[in-house]
Amino acid sequence: MIVVTGAAGFVGSNLLAALEEAGEVDVTICDTFGDNDKWKNVAKREVSDIIHPGKLFDFLDAHADEIKMIYHLGASAYTTEKDTDLVVQNNFTFAREIWRWCAQNNASFLYASSYSTYGAIEDPEGFSDDDSPEALSKLRPLNPYGWSKHLFDRRVARLALANPEKVPPQWVCLKLFNVYGPNEYHKGWDMSVVSQIAPALAEGASAKLFKSAHPDYADGGQKRDFVWVGDVADVMVWFYKNRDKSGIFNVGTGQAATFVEMAHALSDAFGEGEAKISYIDLPDGLRDKYQYFTQAKIDKLRAAGYDKPFKTIQEGAKEYVAQYLSQDDKYR
Repeated sequence: MIVVTGAAGFVGSNLLAALEEAGEVDVTICDTFGDNDKWKNVAKREVSDIIHPGKLFDFLDAHADEIKMIYHLGASAYTTEKDTDLVVQNNFTFAREIWRWCAQNNASFLYASSYSTYGAIEDPEGFSDDDSPEALSKLRPLNPYGWSKHLFDRRVARLALANPEKVPPQWVCLKLFNVYGPNEYHKGWDMSVVSQIAPALAEGASAKLFKSAHPDYADGGQKRDFVWVGDVADVMVWFYKNRDKSGIFNVGTGQAATFVEMAHALSDAFGEGEAKISYIDLPDGLRDKYQYFTQAKIDKLRAAGYDKPFKTIQEGAKEYVAQYLSQDDKYR
């Protein structure tokens, strides 16, 4: 059995689809659905059970002999969340409890971390997924979300080094870069910029991007490592099939693109040619927390044996539009 927390979310639901395509149907999902359309993210999936997060450990204990792997993707994922106590409880304390359970019950453990842990780095060489405690101690996240993820990254790296016999048989941290694709529609303003500007570009209207408040970056020249969610899910399935691999790994394309390049790629995928773009001021609350550049170093993932290519923003935009955004059913 496989257990996926946060399974009804954006990345989690795409992982469910990838697992199902790989022939894995004994999958239990752990999540809440609320009163929006989040349930549609998993409406096409076959699952063995649905567990509320508050009942997770009762379920795990009752099925300890059956569980091979836990994908822990549930989190307080809003980068603008101001309730730090909530963020720490969900992203550090709860994750630590799942880690302990996996260590005690010989189950593999994979969890999602974030590029937000790196902070305001503009040197491509700075995005190194070195999991030594010394390297991790030098990172400076810019918000509570990034800090909470970094806090857990540092803890598991330290535990794996100090007590390798007391950790899960496989532990994997994936630092996800700027993920976009189907099934993030429920996230509102926390959707990727790709999904936020897509409706306007589909109509040939102007896409609104942030102005730059950095002298080295033109308006729309801010750079992101845009990574297709299907590629992220494929990496996660690969680790399930290769349970001798452990550590902290970046997951991105390894090649940053500007917001303008992304907008043009998306507009072209809609058949509208180059995008029309207008610029809005960066909110005051984001000015000291804004990352102008992200670009994953993926040498470590490649060295581990993952050799499948990642889609460029042009390739990903075409697939997103053709298979999802231009269809009546936009869900994977």
